[in-house]
Amino acid sequence: MNMGLFQLSQTITVKDLQDKLKENIQLIDVRTPAEYRGGHIKQAENIPLHRISTYNGDKQAPVYVICQSGMRSKQATKELKNLGYQAINIRGGMNQWFGEKIGGR
Repeated sequence: MNMGLFQLSQTITVKDLQDKLKENIQLIDVRTPAEYRGGHIKQAENIPLHRISTYNGDKQAPVYVICQSGMRSKQATKELKNLGYQAINIRGGMNQWFGEKIGGR
């Protein structure tokens, strides 16, 4: 984990996420409801980026954030950190996700 001066948001890869999903983690998908319905990770809760400030999770546990490519989740991670969460961005997003998905075709 690099927490350098300019590295404000922690990130993990989709491969790291695959391992984390064996535990009961907080996972937020910040894509639009339509994108979410098109295919998402089973444990992911859909909270679109524009509503991220309404998230009400456990501040003692890390919260993982995913979107389509990693840009919106990076924004959401920053916002959640400002709200006191241990937010972690998932680099590459659903574009790089190779695991099981719910919904979509």
